[in-house]
Amino acid sequence: MPSLLKLSAVCALTSIFAVGCATTTQLPTISNEQVVNIHAVNAQGIGEKIGTVSLRDSTAGLVITTNLTALPAGPHGFHIHEKGSCDPAEKEGKMGAALAAGSHFNPNQAPHHGNPLTGHLGDLPLLNVATDGTAKVTLLAPRLQSADIQNLAIMVHAGSDNYADSPKPLGGGGERIACGVIN
Repeated sequence: MPSLLKLSAVCALTSIFAVGCATTTQLPTISNEQVVNIHAVNAQGIGEKIGTVSLRDSTAGLVITTNLTALPAGPHGFHIHEKGSCDPAEKEGKMGAALAAGSHFNPNQAPHHGNPLTGHLGDLPLLNVATDGTAKVTLLAPRLQSADIQNLAIMVHAGSDNYADSPKPLGGGGERIACGVIN
């Protein structure tokens, strides 16, 4: 019987996490929507606009609605970064895309990267891109409100995110491929 209880608890927590982080359910709005232009980025600079991300506060957290194109298909790391810039910058003697945005937004000094419920405040749910290169999804960041992230950057990474710091740091998302400044 204890094993059945543990299994039930794991299933319940998994359901809560899945529903709490990525949803298409309409949540009650508590503030106006803010639209952020998203641009392709590379080590040479900021490129063409590839769409928008809309942000609105709800009673359940920050609702993020994406309307993006021209991205590689599959799951991508998606984060709020600590500085409001999408400019390239130098790291270890090499220019990198949108490095001026700094690290993941982490004002509470969480010791490790993690999922949207346990890691840095800037850790968002995965951004899943369709085979046609579009991402038209609604996600929820339950620990954020729009006031928390003004003048920061929202970032799409080239790779997925395993919500851990191993085998690669910061979930293994790798290069930054799209960025927008939240004003």
